[in-house]
Amino acid sequence: MPNLFFPLFFLVINNAALGRATRLPGFGTDSYLKFVLPGTVMQAVMLSSTSAGAEVALDIESGFFDRLLSSPVSRIAILLGNLAGVAVYGAILALLLAVSIGLVGGTMGGGLLAYLVLIVASGLFAVTFGAVSMAMAIRTGSVEAVQGAFPIFFVIVFVSSAFFPTALMRRGYRSVAQANPVTWLIDALRDLTLQPFSGRAACIAVGVGAACAAGGVALAYAALSKRLGSS
Repeated sequence: MPNLFFPLFFLVINNAALGRATRLPGFGTDSYLKFVLPGTVMQAVMLSSTSAGAEVALDIESGFFDRLLSSPVSRIAILLGNLAGVAVYGAILALLLAVSIGLVGGTMGGGLLAYLVLIVASGLFAVTFGAVSMAMAIRTGSVEAVQGAFPIFFVIVFVSSAFFPTALMRRGYRSVAQANPVTWLIDALRDLTLQPFSGRAACIAVGVGAACAAGGVALAYAALSKRLGSS
């Protein structure tokens, strides 16, 4: 429930504060709820997926993680098992939010295929942040350290096109947002939200999500390998 409530709470605040921004020339839509749907979903997925790192850190502090490593289990399976749960949870959360927002702001322009792409991309996005938080947990072995890094993840979503189009941003902020991979993912999903289904936008959304997820898993595996090498 918190992972559903807080993104929707921020959505209500942002819609009240920025809703009239849709009147600006070049905004691209007159519905701020539909515009912000992908950003709200990604924010919710990010909030939920970082818990994977905290759980791993708790296992390390309790000694369970070391016992798990001493068992005849594939090392990569230890990571992928946790991340599979994160991916499924993120996908379900994305579907619930998309349906909830759609009841008020209208359905996605790309139809059922757009919802499918949103679910897949959200699962990959969850793996990305879940893997990064797990890498931090394995390196530090501290729940506090993982939780302390949460503001960094939060800023990554805000310094993107999640809540405002990059075309209307000031130069410095726009440059940072345009270089942010989260912007590439959200912009592709936004095209599917506001326009009829586009294969190009779908490929970009899934491709960016897959690339980020692969990078996150590689980072987590590198952290695990280093921990094994030093033990």
